[in-house]
Amino acid sequence: MCRNIKTLFNFEPPATEDEIHASALQFVRKLSGFNRPSQANEAAFERAVAEVTEAARKLLTSLHTHAPARDREVEAEKAKERSRLRFGS
Repeated sequence: MCRNIKTLFNFEPPATEDEIHASALQFVRKLSGFNRPSQANEAAFERAVAEVTEAARKLLTSLHTHAPARDREVEAEKAKERSRLRFGS
């Protein structure tokens, strides 16, 4: 899985439309191998991003959990600490 795609479920506040779209864009980029498609492939690329965005939105709104929502700031600090331990200061 692409390391740039972040978990969006069970956070407070919930994922924004921009975050969902950004994840979809990264996913389509990974699948297609294009960072930016040619003009010939642009329509198919944009359609795929829109469809993946919609599928992700549907998924996130239909998932349920009993676990407490995670705090974005706390999770970001944990990620920074893991990065610091892995790569150094």
